[in-house]
Amino acid sequence: MNSKTIILSVLMLASMSAFAQKQYTLQSPDGKITVTVSEEEVVEMNSEQSEYWLYYSVKHEETVVLDKSEIAMQIDNGKTLGVSSKPSITSAKTKSVNQTVKAPFYKRAEIHEQYNELTLSFKGNYKVIFRAYDEGVAYRFQTDFKKPFKVVRETAAFNFDEDYTAWIPYVNAQKGDSDFIQQQFFNSFENTYTVTPLSKMEQDRLAFLPLLIELKDGKKAVITEADLEDYPGMYLRNSLGLKNLHAVHAGYPKTEEQGGHNNLQYLVKERESYIAKVKGKRSFPWRCLIISENDKDLADSDLVYLLASPSRIEDVSWIQPGKVAWDWWNAWNVYGVDFKADINNDTYKYYIDFAAQYGIEYVILDEGWTVNKQADLFQVVPEIDLEELVHYGLERNVGLVLWAGYAAIDKDMERVCQHYSDMGIRGFKVDFMDRDDQKAVEFYYRMAETAARHELFIDFHGAYKPTGLNRTYPNVLNFEGVYGLEQAKWDNHSDLVTNEVTIPFIRMVAGPMDYTQGAMKNANKHNFAAIYTEPMSQGTRCRQLAEYVIFESPFNMLCDSPSNYLNEDECTQFIATVPTVWDETVVIDGKVGEYLVVARRKDFRWYVGAITNWEERDLVVDLSMLPNFGAKSGHIFRDGPNANRSARDYVSETVQAMGNKVKLHLAKGGGAVMIF
Repeated sequence: MNSKTIILSVLMLASMSAFAQKQYTLQSPDGKITVTVSEEEVVEMNSEQSEYWLYYSVKHEETVVLDKSEIAMQIDNGKTLGVSSKPSITSAKTKSVNQTVKAPFYKRAEIHEQYNELTLSFKGNYKVIFRAYDEGVAYRFQTDFKKPFKVVRETAAFNFDEDYTAWIPYVNAQKGDSDFIQQQFFNSFENTYTVTPLSKMEQDRLAFLPLLIELKDGKKAVITEADLEDYPGMYLRNSLGLKNLHAVHAGYPKTEEQGGHNNLQYLVKERESYIAKVKGKRSFPWRCLIISENDKDLADSDLVYLLASPSRIEDVSWIQPGKVAWDWWNAWNVYGVDFKADINNDTYKYYIDFAAQYGIEYVILDEGWTVNKQADLFQVVPEIDLEELVHYGLERNVGLVLWAGYAAIDKDMERVCQHYSDMGIRGFKVDFMDRDDQKAVEFYYRMAETAARHELFIDFHGAYKPTGLNRTYPNVLNFEGVYGLEQAKWDNHSDLVTNEVTIPFIRMVAGPMDYTQGAMKNANKHNFAAIYTEPMSQGTRCRQLAEYVIFESPFNMLCDSPSNYLNEDECTQFIATVPTVWDETVVIDGKVGEYLVVARRKDFRWYVGAITNWEERDLVVDLSMLPNFGAKSGHIFRDGPNANRSARDYVSETVQAMGNKVKLHLAKGGGAVMIF
């Protein structure tokens, strides 16, 4: 599929007039959201030819969320699902579900799931299923064909009634000599957000998901997808400069070659004219709209998790989330030692000793432990004795995790997982996929399943956004797909502070994110500098602490050098003991791009984190929103009186919950965290 095909399709629809036929409506359990579905006769202008197209629209009370938008799927036999020469809906069935979903390794132990569902059956043995939750809507195709088939193109339109402002995560790519649209299918799914009216979107740029639309009445909608399995990921594009978005998918890889970063990637040299080849009987990914009346509700959405396929791992008792001492961000930069710090056993024993001292569960060996550019996970550099390190860690109750490039682990996945699981390795950080075409998505599921059989957990980097794989395979603990703190090593221009108060309302809606916070070197807006080997964060020390509560991250990095943490014992004690999975979560307050206050409970202890943008801010945190909260006092880490000058300045003291309310003052780029 190329850009010309997409534009012609959109122009064709724009040149037709539709005549309403029978409509079907579906409401959310609270009655606020209404989905209207119709099969409508569409007559091409200046022609007597007509077709019947499937449309849907969404309202939240009186607010139009989505104007009438097309749904279709063109397949390889010349047929298009959702489009026919005559009305083709044969039945419409509804049902309601009200249940509790258990959620291991998540932001709450249980999720109350309640929705209403409409299933439309069509001639030709396929269905389109719609669901309405109180927090949003979703739809998906379902086929029941006897033979496999190819999907040539999917039409997923998002048409709006006004030229709304959008938060756009453009694919971060530079125009080259090749087709720019095709070029953008190879990317790391990392960028800051461009805030712009829909009509001002760059017409030749793709946006990855999730994407945020600001509606009327203070309401917002996030567009994303869920249960993405054996199918390419969805991008959004505005190719006509109107108030509409439409889906774009990468073509199926026709030819690939190994290359890219250190020879660890598969580079697609040519793509097929179709996007997927699939089984005849299957369900397709959900297209989702998460809808909020208040910004803070977006930061607490469960919709993607609920729409994912249930767990395929019966016994999850071996999966142990936790924190990990990380080597790469701090460039193995330890000091005050009697050995040369580098990728060697002495350095990693130092990391293990540090982790053991603070009860940190894991140490990771990031890129560099195998011979460079060989893409062979059995070629360990001579400076590393893995078996000795595993044994050293086990004696100290510290597990080891290994970094692995995409091509290196894919070419011998079963043997790699067997070998390192037998050795005692606990998991893999798998990196540099940088694609979400059908073959790449298939790799994620195959990697998750293979790792699970060998009792290994996975942290996906160089990864597309979560779509619920962490529910289907709970051994997948985390995902990157976020413009994270690693950028502070080389990016002098991006505003990471504003990014950090934006991503919880957009990217985190899709699922957990490996932002890799925990910097002990902190800088304000004017004295930040990107230093590759001795990096620092933007914003205050307390901001870094608060982000362990704010960000969802079951496998959570300590990004800085153990030497720096040892010099900051009080902060390190907090980071080491803060949980990574939770029994309960309550988002207390927040506004996209400005600030956020989140409370999370583990057992009998509540943690409350708050962060702001570059504006100094006074907040009143209402703890009465927390169920069964009865604490009169707790402990707080807050920005010190000089935090606007020296970002490391903080105060650690007792805090009183007077009338279940706490007043907070946050410095510029600041934060606070409270424990009750």
